Amino acid sequence: MKTSSATAVAEQPLAIATGREKPVLVTGAAGLVGVHTCAELVRRGWKVRALVRNAAKGASRLGEHKLELRVGDMRDERALASALEGTCAVVHLAAVAIETGKDSYESTNTEATRTLLRLAARVGATRFIHMSQNGASSSSPYKFLRSKGLAEDAVRDSGLKWTTLKPSVIFGPQDEFINVLARMIRLSPLVFPLPGGGRARFQPVSVRNVAGAIGVALDRDDTIGSAYGLGGPAPLSLREMTERILVAMRTQRMLVPVPVAALRPLVAIMQRVVPKPPVTTGLLDLLSIDNTVPDNHIKRTFGIDPLPFAPEEIGYVRGVTFRNAIKSMF
Repeated sequence: MKTSSATAVAEQPLAIATGREKPVLVTGAAGLVGVHTCAELVRRGWKVRALVRNAAKGASRLGEHKLELRVGDMRDERALASALEGTCAVVHLAAVAIETGKDSYESTNTEATRTLLRLAARVGATRFIHMSQNGASSSSPYKFLRSKGLAEDAVRDSGLKWTTLKPSVIFGPQDEFINVLARMIRLSPLVFPLPGGGRARFQPVSVRNVAGAIGVALDRDDTIGSAYGLGGPAPLSLREMTERILVAMRTQRMLVPVPVAALRPLVAIMQRVVPKPPVTTGLLDLLSIDNTVPDNHIKRTFGIDPLPFAPEEIGYVRGVTFRNAIKSMF
């Protein structure tokens, strides 16, 4: 994979560069990474067209930024074609981490990506930044990672000027990992079961750092044709992460190791009876396998000093209450 030195991402507004008259389409723009990425690209002088599925949610989360809002579903080819008209590049962030109803891994993560690539080539939006996942592979035994790996294969074979970013777990307000653990903690009085004893290791990376890397990648042609792993400063076990979440939540639980095999039937039952379960069998799998980034490019290639996964950086979990943890399931 390509590497090069880069200066740290600055916090002040950047001068508007030439050749940016056409907008960049950002899919999944109302999501955690999407909101931060839109802000980063606007700061860097790009015209941003933000594709969101829910107009009210998009306006609420992106209203403070100077950008164009488009409403459409990733699985709607007509909506994608309309959103792509007149664009010069695509930052593809839309994906599902937990399957619910018609939002399957295959339809959203894989097939929608293939459609987007085909339509982007048709309109001449030849620059394509793809947000994948560390560990993604088309041969993975895990459905989520396999769906993202198949999407990676499609991006690589598209003929577009692509860059793929592969972060470990991303943390930040409204994230889909740390907040899930926080909700599970609130719903587990006194004792919290650690899948596989909490031995699986992760390398959590801040959403601010990921958005910064996306901005750098879009600005630099030397990242074209490469995939880059992104991680935080150091690997942490699931137990260590849970302990830091407990500190941030200002609460205590006894952490009890439980084999994944023992949790699987309970989670499967919950999936059948709860409309939006806090954990699925697919997520349970991901909690039990390592997700570290030995070849970490966050600093080496993108020049970004990664923020630590520390209680002061995840204070947002204090907003998770028993009541809203219950509400989130329905």
